[in-house]
Amino acid sequence: MSDQIKTKRIIFIGAGAVGSYLGGWLSHTGHDVTLVDIWDEHVAAIRENGLIVNGPHEPFVARPEIYHLHENEHIARQPFFDIGFVAVKAYDTSWAATFVDKFVDPDGYIVSSQNTWTDPELAAAVGADRAVGLVMSSISVAMWEAGKVERPGDTRRRDHGHIVFRAGNHDGTDTPRLHELIEILDPIDGGKITTNLWGERWAKLGQNSMGNPVAASTGMGMSDLNKHPRGRELQIRLAQECASVGLAHGYEVENFGGRTALEWASASRGEVYELLDAALAERSTGANWRPSMAQDVVKGRPTEILQMNAFVCDQGGLVNVDTPVNEAMVNVVKAIDAGELESGFENVELVLSSAGH
Repeated sequence: MSDQIKTKRIIFIGAGAVGSYLGGWLSHTGHDVTLVDIWDEHVAAIRENGLIVNGPHEPFVARPEIYHLHENEHIARQPFFDIGFVAVKAYDTSWAATFVDKFVDPDGYIVSSQNTWTDPELAAAVGADRAVGLVMSSISVAMWEAGKVERPGDTRRRDHGHIVFRAGNHDGTDTPRLHELIEILDPIDGGKITTNLWGERWAKLGQNSMGNPVAASTGMGMSDLNKHPRGRELQIRLAQECASVGLAHGYEVENFGGRTALEWASASRGEVYELLDAALAERSTGANWRPSMAQDVVKGRPTEILQMNAFVCDQGGLVNVDTPVNEAMVNVVKAIDAGELESGFENVELVLSSAGH
C-alpha cells in the first residue's frame, strides 16, 4: 500500500457491525478513521478500551476516533475528510448522507456500504458524481456488545476464490477513486472494480431478500434453516421472484447464492428447483450465522423489510411480475416488527401457504 493511500482521512456515519468492522480495520492499517454513532455505550467503550475486532484473522484492538452524533461540532472543527462511508440502516440513508457530506472534501467521495437499493438516495443527497456504491458479497459481521465486532469463519473469502468487495460508480465508469477504494479495503478481503453496479446491487438484494427475512421470522441461523426442505423452499421462492423482477427490469444481475439469476428465476422447472435445493442443502453444515435482519429482531430494532422485500414487490409491480411470496414475507416480518407475531419456524409455513405453495 502506498504512502498516499495510508494517509487517508476517513469518516463513517454509522458504527454498527459493518461500520465498526470496516472502520476498525482501516484504522488498524494506518488510516485516520473517525466513527460517528448514536449508541452511548459503544462510543464510551471504544474511547476507554478501543474497538475489539475478531474474525478470520488475528484479533486486534483498533483505536479510531469516535463521536456521538450530537458531538458533530467537534468534527466540524477538523480538516476535511478524504472519504465518507454511509454505514447506517437503509431507512436512515438520506439524513446520514447529508450529515457526512459536509465533512468530506469537495474532491472526495461518499461510499454506500449498505444493504438494499440505497444508491439513488445517496446520489440525491450528495450528487451522483460524488457517490460510490460498495457491494459487499458473502461477508457477515455482528456486534452483540458495545466495543466489540466479530466476523465468523476461519479463513477470508478470497482464500476460497470469492470476491467480497465490488466498487462501482453510478454511471458505470472505471475511475481512479474505485482503484483507491479497493486498495484501501484489500487488507480486509478481496475486491474488484465493477462497471455493473446495478447488476451487482440487485444480486446482493437477491441474496439478502432470500435469507434475511427467513432468519428474522424464524429466529434460526442459516445452517439450521437449510436442514429443512420447507426452509429451503421459502428461500428459493423468494429468490425466484427477486431474480425475475431484476431481469425484467433489464439489469445484468450477477450470480448470487452460488447460482445464476436465470437459474433462480427458473425455479419453477423441476430439474432447476432440485439443483437449487441441493445447493442450499449443502450449506446445512456451515456456520449457523444469523444475518443482519435477524440480529435486528433479537435487539428489538426496526428491520429493513420495507427497503428489502417490499422494494422487490414494488419493483415487480412496475414490470408486471407477481411477487406473492415476498408480499407474504413482508406481512409476517412487519407483524414481528409490530410485536404482533413471534419468531418461529411455523412462520415458514405461514408465508408459503399464504402465497399458495
